[in-house]
Amino acid sequence: MIAHILEKPSRTFAGVKYNTNKVDRNTGELMLIANFGAIQALNNPRPQDLVNYLLMISAQNKGITNTQFHAVVSATGRSYSKQELTKAAVMWMKEMKYGEQPYLIVFHKDTDNNHVHIVSSRVGKDGKQIDRDYEQVRAVRNMNKVLGYDFAMQYRFSTKAQFYLILENLRFLGRDYLNEEKIQKRIQSYKPDKARIAELKGLFMIHRADTDFVRQMKTQYGLDLIFHSSEGKAPYGYSVIDHSTKQVFKGSEILNLKMLLDADINIGLLQHPPIIDLYDYLSENAITYYSEQSTEPIYIQPVMIADDVDDQQVLGMKRRRQRKARTNTR
Repeated sequence: MIAHILEKPSRTFAGVKYNTNKVDRNTGELMLIANFGAIQALNNPRPQDLVNYLLMISAQNKGITNTQFHAVVSATGRSYSKQELTKAAVMWMKEMKYGEQPYLIVFHKDTDNNHVHIVSSRVGKDGKQIDRDYEQVRAVRNMNKVLGYDFAMQYRFSTKAQFYLILENLRFLGRDYLNEEKIQKRIQSYKPDKARIAELKGLFMIHRADTDFVRQMKTQYGLDLIFHSSEGKAPYGYSVIDHSTKQVFKGSEILNLKMLLDADINIGLLQHPPIIDLYDYLSENAITYYSEQSTEPIYIQPVMIADDVDDQQVLGMKRRRQRKARTNTR
């Protein structure tokens, strides 16, 4: 999933009608109208009502020549649903300091790649311009934050599957990190923490007979045990995410699965471990998972939204007729 801010200027919020026209043609779906005041109480607000509200907000600052904020959050193919894209867009807007702004999100369903468009005003309700400095770079960094990639990169892991296990375990949306080089570098730097492994083995040996073993490890020691199994079958392996030391272990590194299951463990909890809400978890454990002071170079992935002509026009993609090179036949 990537986020890209469109550069085409507009003082009349042409992006609103562009997207609502998509809805009218049944090639788009209105997912969310946020912070539009009394307009949101209407069952079917007119596009012009939305435009007028954005114009009213923007009129507070005559010095801004491009008042429209128009962005795209796009996925490769159908890798993310419209609901997931919308959820990511809402969190991303908050990180971009647009969370309190009036904005609408429209899902486009007429292209090969699922994506949503977001339209808002660059003028805040206080009349000041929303921060535009390095916004394309911040767009990438904030999407990495929303998807959980920055958080997961703080952990030590030995496989790519473990990286995504961290994200899935804490219910982050990310599952398509584009920086393969960074993941591989992290994997290559992994060294088993033998001291911690010995400590966890002792802990498991002491508590493995407890019927609430999985929950106890989670709540008392910050350890997530994820058991791997085929549908309806007994587990064939497990992994341990150690949040206190920020590393992931293969269960076999700590205690053989057969030995672990020899104890009277609640099998139901192995197959259905307690669900911990991501934001509650982060709050309770006071984990700082992102730093705006990061100076790491950012690669801005180009936005490709298949062959939709209108989207190409909005994105300002240039069209040139292909010309055959002249050939000297003499």
